[in-house]
Parts: sequence; structure tokens; C-alpha cells
Amino acid sequence: MRFWKTAAVVVAGALLAGCGPPQVDQGASGEDKSTGTLRVWLFDEANRDPKEEVVNAAVREFEGEHEDVTVDVRYIAVDTRSERFTGAFNDPSSAPDVAEFGNTDLASYVAAGGLAELDTMLGNWPAAQDLSESVLETARTDGKTYGVPWFTGVRALYYRTDVFEELDLDPPRTLGEIAEKARRVRAARPDMYGIATGGKYTYAMMPFIWAHGGELARGEGATWESAVDEPAARAGIEAYTELLEPDVCPPEQCAQLTGTESVQAFAGGKAAMTIGGDFNRAAVDAGAAGDHYDVVPLPGTEPGEIAPAFAGGNLLGVLRSSDRSSLAKEFIRVLAGKKYQRDMYEAMGYLPTFEDVQNQVSSEDPTVRPFVETLQAGTRFVPATPAWSEIDAQEILPTMVQRIVTEGELGPATAEAARRMNDTFRE
Repeated sequence: MRFWKTAAVVVAGALLAGCGPPQVDQGASGEDKSTGTLRVWLFDEANRDPKEEVVNAAVREFEGEHEDVTVDVRYIAVDTRSERFTGAFNDPSSAPDVAEFGNTDLASYVAAGGLAELDTMLGNWPAAQDLSESVLETARTDGKTYGVPWFTGVRALYYRTDVFEELDLDPPRTLGEIAEKARRVRAARPDMYGIATGGKYTYAMMPFIWAHGGELARGEGATWESAVDEPAARAGIEAYTELLEPDVCPPEQCAQLTGTESVQAFAGGKAAMTIGGDFNRAAVDAGAAGDHYDVVPLPGTEPGEIAPAFAGGNLLGVLRSSDRSSLAKEFIRVLAGKKYQRDMYEAMGYLPTFEDVQNQVSSEDPTVRPFVETLQAGTRFVPATPAWSEIDAQEILPTMVQRIVTEGELGPATAEAARRMNDTFRE
């Protein structure tokens, strides 16, 4: 019996990296009104009702504490967020005061001049001391904080308990053991992939790079340099591409797999393992894997280690054009506070960003524990630069992985990826 809450179909920060709006004049009016309408944009969901119920409760509480204030919440489509934010940044009269956005969009929105800095607010908010530091890093760029983490998402290792029991296998204790055990499964069960992971599943590859001591890029502010051709990163990339070999997950079938397709293969009973997020639980529960699986943190290079995971998730921020910035920050402290983060977890399955709330939910629901352990072991993030959206859109890293698994040339592939990344960083 699984106790996982039904997760939303889209976790925008974890799965999407949208192109940011152009640089615009987004100066604040200088006003800071304490009454009137506070405009809020939140992302729509495939099943909005549970989310909306929690948000409405927070709105009622806030309006009850603020006489002559009305909170107007609008739900916007994730797929059109770039156009909506571009319009808001160009026309402050149409802009919200508070907005939800994916953490991979942060750098672009800051570069456009659209978001207000929130460091002072966080410094004056006692609850902020319990925010996960690594998750809070996803709300920062150039050393400043522009968002409050509302929820987060990480990936861990899913495995088929029935298949492992049949073959007398224990869950992998290191990244190297994943390939070893996957080969044993594939040899005994040629109808299954040893592990379902893909050439286009960049978020699954990143922990391999970080666990081997590598980096995606190095830099600060507007100056970045690719690091994927450095020895440590190459070691991680090589370990990952070992999972895309014929005796594990054949490249002719797996080189084109995305993250969603990799999880679908596991959920459908076609693989003994996959790397999936907390937000994938509902899909796996509904598939052929059903109750025949478990999850452990993705291991590191040594037994007992947890590989650093990419920290996806969404933030709440204040637009720099807001003429109700104090009210906006107060509303964020309510909606993104511990009470409603816990309620949002209950409603949507979103992982909280406060460590004490994480501990509460994992103690009550064992299925959450591997993901909370992964979070608290320390997560990582993509380079905090608008250029990353373009690197992602060009599929530079997936192209690198596919070249390695189809041509067998690690060095030339990582060198070419580094060159293309650096060209994009310098544009």
C-alpha cells in the first residue's frame, strides 16, 4: 500500500527551463501602498483544486489580518509563462505584485530587471532560518536572493523489489554498483532494461558529475566557463554513459529517452531501475511496477554517500515594479510559511523547503524519506546565468551524451560540449 499524495503533473522548476524576457525598464514607482488589491500570479495545474484550496485558505488568513486589502489570485499556464512575464516586465501596469516561477527561470528574470531583492525580508523572518540552505541557493544569483523557495523536488533511485529479490540483489550502494547490478538484471531478464535512463535525461546525469567532484561550469556573475571537459566531470559523464550500453539500456533504444520517458519505462514494467523524482511517485504507483518497487537515495561514489541531486522547484517572488512591496512580502511569508507548505504537501505532494517540516513529513510517511535524505545531504543547481536557458534549449549536454554512446568517443564529445557552452556563455 502506497501512501504518496497525488502529485501535480508539472513541477515547473524541476522539469522546465524557459527562456527569459529581454532587458526592460522595470523600475519601481516608489510607492508602497498598504491597502487595495494585491495581485498574485500562480501556476495552473492539471488538477488545480487541491492547490487552490490551500491558496484560498492563505488568502482568507491574510485578508483577515489586513483590513482594506483584497488578494486577487490569477492562475497562469506554465507553457506560456515566458510571454506572460515578458509582458509584465514591459508593462508594470499589467504586472502582479507576487508571482510563482521556476527556479531555473530566476537568473533570466533577474537579468531582465524584473524581480525585487528579498535578503532583508528573509533576514527579518525568523522562520527563514529553517529553510534548507542548498534549496535557498536556487533563489540566489550574483550573491543576492530574489525568491522564497515554496516547494522543491529531487530525484532518487527507484528499483523493482520483486526483480531484485528474484535475482538475490541488494540495492546499489555506489554509483558504480548501479551499472554492475543493471547488467545482472539485463542478463537474467533480457525483456527488461537493467536501468531506464536516457541520453536526453540531463537531470539524471548531473549527480554523476557532482558525485565525482566535477562541475557543469565555474564562474560568478556574468562570467562563466564550462567545466564538463575537466577530468572529474569526464569521470562522472563516463560513469553515466556506462548505463547506456547494450548490456544495460541499449543506445538504439535509450539514447533518445527523456526523463519522462525513462520513468514511464520503469512504471510500465520495462526496467528494473530508474532515476525519478518525488513528483513521479503517482505515475509509478499507477503503472505495472505498482507495489513492486522501492526508492533509495541515489548513492555516491563510496558506500554510505548520497550523490548531490539537482534541486528543482518553484519560488515566490516580488516584482520590482510593485507598488505594494511590503504587502507582497508579508503575503509570501504567509503562503510560503511552514503552515501552508505543510498543507501544500498534503494537497499536492510537494516537498517542503523548511528542514523541520521535511523531518515531520518524512517521519509520518516513509515513502518520502529517501527524498528528504537526499535534500538534506546537500543538493546542487545549474549555473545561475541566463545563458543556461539557451544551453538547455540547444541540447548541448544531451548531444554530448548521445555522441559518446553512439560513437564511443568521450574526450572529443566533452571538448565539443565545453566549446559550445563557452560560446553561449560569451554571447
